[in-house]
Amino acid sequence: MTKRFEGSAVDAVTSLSLDIASGSIVALIGPSGCGKTTTLRMINRLIEPTSGRLEINGRNVIDEPLTELRRGIGYVIQQGGLFPHRTVAQNIATVPRTLGWDKARINARVGELTDLVGLEPEMMGRYPDELSGGQQQRIGVARALAADPPVLLMDEPFGAVDPIVRSRLQDELLALQQQVHKTIVFVTHDLEEALKLGDRIALLNVGGILEQYATPDELLRSPANEFVQEFVGEDRGMKRLALKNVAQLPFENGPVVDIESPTSEAIRTAEAQSVGWIGVLQDGAFDGWVRLSEIQNGSTLRDAERFPPAAQVTPDSTLRNAMELIMTSQASVAVIDDDGRFGGVVSLDTIRRSLSSEDEL
Repeated sequence: MTKRFEGSAVDAVTSLSLDIASGSIVALIGPSGCGKTTTLRMINRLIEPTSGRLEINGRNVIDEPLTELRRGIGYVIQQGGLFPHRTVAQNIATVPRTLGWDKARINARVGELTDLVGLEPEMMGRYPDELSGGQQQRIGVARALAADPPVLLMDEPFGAVDPIVRSRLQDELLALQQQVHKTIVFVTHDLEEALKLGDRIALLNVGGILEQYATPDELLRSPANEFVQEFVGEDRGMKRLALKNVAQLPFENGPVVDIESPTSEAIRTAEAQSVGWIGVLQDGAFDGWVRLSEIQNGSTLRDAERFPPAAQVTPDSTLRNAMELIMTSQASVAVIDDDGRFGGVVSLDTIRRSLSSEDEL
């Protein structure tokens, strides 16, 4: 699609072509004036395109009645865009009421969405100005989902909240998407947000020119041109580390034995890896590290003093978290899940090999 505003000599969006997979999140990002919000608003025709096609499930909707189009598209903006004179429940019920749903069906849907987005039922009678920015955003999402549209548009919805709330709302959106599986088009000016939320990222240049459309990892690993490379920054290698979890690595077993193992086996395991410690497992859970010198002097693994790991991560920790711990502790880190079970150890070399093997693909 192309959009040129009246009186302008140049296009705001120039022959933009995107194919967005059903059930995915696509982030639109780029510098000021790149047409990302214009693009978003052309999808629900708040802005009519100058030319082009908009297809949803293969159907060109440019010539459809606006009411028909917008029934299938939810829309969320900064601070939710709530009606200040309506209660939370009334805000959420806006679209179902417009569609003529009966009162019982509306109340049931409001209750369902209240639970879905993590709002307390007692909030339903309050007004937007009585709520925090984060609560208002959740209400905005609930309202957009009220009629269960397959497509959800979000225009910098978290831009007006503080960084801590912003991060929490991002996590909540990802968790919500696991349940609702909507097709989400998300405008943001924040690259970190785009990398975190997007299944794919459309990086636009001034004039709505698409410079690259790729997964977050591909965008960082293989910038399409100099513009993309400058936009993602020189620290793109570090940004890649934040996209991947420790669980994606091939763990090394490390110097670890069961608590009932003979002392001789523990000594051989530690010496084979040239370390002065041995990890002890009890019923599959990590029970601590034991000094090699102590068991060499006759103590059994069960009797030896055990120390908690100086550095540990969980399987869902990012590679950036793991690398920071490795650098500060100057040692490999233990991978221990929330139940205390030991998965292995991760070293800088493990991380390096993992990224290098992907770069070769």
